[in-house]
Amino acid sequence: MRIGRFVLPILLVLATAITAWSQESSPSVVGNSAVKAATLVPETPLDPPTAVVKDLTLAEALALALKGNPTLAAFGEEIRARDAAALQAGLLPNPDLAVEVENFAGKENLRGFDGAETTIALSQLIELGGKRDKRRQVATLEKDLAGWDYQGKKLEVLATTAKAFIQVLVAQQRQALTEELAKLSEQTLAAVAARVEAGKVPPLEQTRAQVELARARTEAGKAKRELETSRRRLAALWAADRADFTQVIGDLTALAPLPAEESFLELLKNNPDLSRWSSELEQRQASLSLARAQAVPDLTLSFGVRNLQESDSNTLVAGIELPLPLFNRNQGGVGQARANLEKAHRERLAAETDVRTGFAEAWQGLSAAYLEASTLRDEILPGAQSAFESSEFGYREGKFDFLQMLDAQRTLFGVKEQYLQALGDYHQGRTEVERLIGSPLHEVLSSSPQTKSSVEVNQ
Repeated sequence: MRIGRFVLPILLVLATAITAWSQESSPSVVGNSAVKAATLVPETPLDPPTAVVKDLTLAEALALALKGNPTLAAFGEEIRARDAAALQAGLLPNPDLAVEVENFAGKENLRGFDGAETTIALSQLIELGGKRDKRRQVATLEKDLAGWDYQGKKLEVLATTAKAFIQVLVAQQRQALTEELAKLSEQTLAAVAARVEAGKVPPLEQTRAQVELARARTEAGKAKRELETSRRRLAALWAADRADFTQVIGDLTALAPLPAEESFLELLKNNPDLSRWSSELEQRQASLSLARAQAVPDLTLSFGVRNLQESDSNTLVAGIELPLPLFNRNQGGVGQARANLEKAHRERLAAETDVRTGFAEAWQGLSAAYLEASTLRDEILPGAQSAFESSEFGYREGKFDFLQMLDAQRTLFGVKEQYLQALGDYHQGRTEVERLIGSPLHEVLSSSPQTKSSVEVNQ
């Protein structure tokens, strides 16, 4: 079988033209939306840190979490996957090469390939209605949404790390407090034992002092275990198997007065959970436009060369194929996209309500913790300390019995424990408020005429 000498050159020219057209029409992966989302992608893979630190500050803990948190690493890969999907969505469909042989293997003059007709043709699908651009727009907006989700997760990881850091700091001080109580109980037992030996008090008081010492040591052991648990929980945020730091460094006692709640409401728009909805609605609208475009039938053009074996001549063939949209006009796809757009509007309202409700709850908790901590510090703790010192002195002088001193001691350390818990609640609530408004609280406090900035945890 022979193919005319003009067949292959014509097909090569045609293939070259289609390739050039596809290259000119290929989408650029750099656009306004793409650049915006690309800034959210980590430049390097997130590997667990291996550095060992002795004293850990909050800034160091946050840096370790950003570098080593596996959830953030997964979000980074998700953005890269969406970027590749956006690239794929803008590519042209490949042309088809068809080879057709007719009138062969017959009888007489059609025996073998003597009368065969060979057709070689290229066909190209032409997408109409702007499908490719709309499809690329949808994929690019999906990538932007992944970027917003990454920002939200990053803010969540930072807030979780800060809260875990505060828990370790509170656990450290609680352990120190229980050890102080155990040491004081040892001193009290020694003093009681001396008075029992001198015959000034009955042996029952020594038994009570021994019980109190055992209880204090039990609490100290419990506080030590809770501290180790909180240390491991913090280290797990950067995928560490164990806590490679000796202690965390910070100051829980700094309390900043809070301005009115209304001064923060405008800042809620900085929350990525709300900011993402502009892109979400745009993506749903683009999906609706794509669904409408898919109702437009696509055109298939074909062009080729036919070789007539009997006359050894070549002829050109061309064709056009266009589906008739009689039954399927993508009615269901358009309806689904329209419903998804309306759903997004309602979900946006629900998200705004959730964020505002969460902020109100966090703000109430923060305000209550601030009031409790400041009241304990300024009014209750000094009185409990004074009462304990007076009862201890009075017991040594024989003016008070052991139960009175023990009651004052328990009251003092109970107040200290309550004060420590209130400080922890204050800084936990402050961290949650910062997560919801998407910015550090001290920046808002410093700009408020009612108060000045006060940093709660040393960095």
